[in-house]
Amino acid sequence: MSNAGYKQFCPLAMAAEVLCTRWTMVLLREMIAGSTRFNDLRRGVPKMSPTLLSQRLKDLEAAGIVEKRPVPSERGVFEYRLTDAGQDLREVVISMGMWGQKWVESSLSLKNLDPSLLMWDMRRNLNPDPLPKQRVVIQFIYHDLPSTKQNWWLVIEAAGDVDLCWADPGFDVDLFVTTDLRTMTAVWMGITNVAAEADKFEFSGALEISDSIQTWLGLSPFAIQRKLIA
Repeated sequence: MSNAGYKQFCPLAMAAEVLCTRWTMVLLREMIAGSTRFNDLRRGVPKMSPTLLSQRLKDLEAAGIVEKRPVPSERGVFEYRLTDAGQDLREVVISMGMWGQKWVESSLSLKNLDPSLLMWDMRRNLNPDPLPKQRVVIQFIYHDLPSTKQNWWLVIEAAGDVDLCWADPGFDVDLFVTTDLRTMTAVWMGITNVAAEADKFEFSGALEISDSIQTWLGLSPFAIQRKLIA
């Protein structure tokens, strides 16, 4: 590890030496959420430089938390998998996220808006069950952003696989959702919901999809936990 350490023979201090370096817990959140490849990890932590990401993965590997494995079917491609020690951090990460959701002022989080991270997390947590059993294309339009960042497409295949596209995928769009980034982020965080912000949303397309948006929309896992304990 790059830090000098706490020089204390205390389990908490020793754990902090491994886990409390910059970006480490956020990277672990991304791995616990299911990302295993370098490029996917980058998409989940877009403000983390590739160099630092590579260094943190090496640090976690040296600490026995992450294991780097080759992908047999893809030459030169590797995956980063949590070891048993890494899996044991799942409840730690969830508890920290729930603490932040409960005690950190939400307006602070809403100052750090990032459409790529928001859409990546929405893609990952989307529930395809309420959607028609066919390919469904949903276009999100953030009218308050520059034209280069306004449009995002979620493509949900009949089998339930979800892709996120930055450019028009070329399929017919089933539902257009127009709103502003702050409102969509607040809904994703569980601070509010679509019904409460109805005047800030505009839908065009299949009513069966727009009417069920709150059930298929991919929310933050901490938002889901918050609703369960409310």
